[in-house]
Amino acid sequence: MKDVTAQDLARWLDATLASTRFKDYCPNGLQVEGKPTIRRIVTGVTASEALLREAIAHDADAVLVHHGWFWKNEDPRVRGPRRTRLALTLAHDLNLFAYHLPLDAHPTLGNNAQLARILGLEPLRDDAGNPLLCGPDNLIWQGTAPGLNTLADLQHRVAQRLARTPLVIGDPNLPLGRIAWCTGGAQNMMADALDAGATVYLTGEASEQTTHLARETGTGFIGAGHHATERYGAQALGDAVAAQFGVEVIFIDVDNPV
Repeated sequence: MKDVTAQDLARWLDATLASTRFKDYCPNGLQVEGKPTIRRIVTGVTASEALLREAIAHDADAVLVHHGWFWKNEDPRVRGPRRTRLALTLAHDLNLFAYHLPLDAHPTLGNNAQLARILGLEPLRDDAGNPLLCGPDNLIWQGTAPGLNTLADLQHRVAQRLARTPLVIGDPNLPLGRIAWCTGGAQNMMADALDAGATVYLTGEASEQTTHLARETGTGFIGAGHHATERYGAQALGDAVAAQFGVEVIFIDVDNPV
């Protein structure tokens, strides 16, 4: 088993994900510094206490996640669950790497790209072959679902491949047309997706107004779960790290029904 320094890994991750390009809600990159040399990494969706304990049980040197810590407008005091998480990380000398919007947006490793792969969605592309994007920070992907015809067909595909019963709003017989998607808590971008020509919008969560927007526009909405739609970027990024540096990478799915 090979190893990599924490600083070399941080530089590679920052460059690969173009992390400085984003104005995010949290710091991206190495959030907590641990051991200078890394041989084993645990990846997951969120740096929860459960994931940290799994990392410790697997004798990991680093944790690499989509949802890290130190979010804007969050209470900065170190107490309760925050104290427990931080104490575990420091006591076991773990490096904590976290990438939020950069991991959503990456054209091949990102959550949106990987969700398309899992669901069999075919992204629309511009003349240069890049995904056709829209919405704030160009985070929304657009495409089609080859072989599927209706909203009910897509609902069945989502339930089958994500092993989760999604929230669906709209006529089950609605022709799919153009589909737009953005993983996680991107329900507030639905209007942007519809303005770009989408007839169906797929994301992780829903808000009260989501139902009204779908009904009043005659479009479809699928809320497939914040966690369920974002399991795949961290896995893909971990695989890329393993291929690049030869370190051991283990993905652990700490289930979350939301």
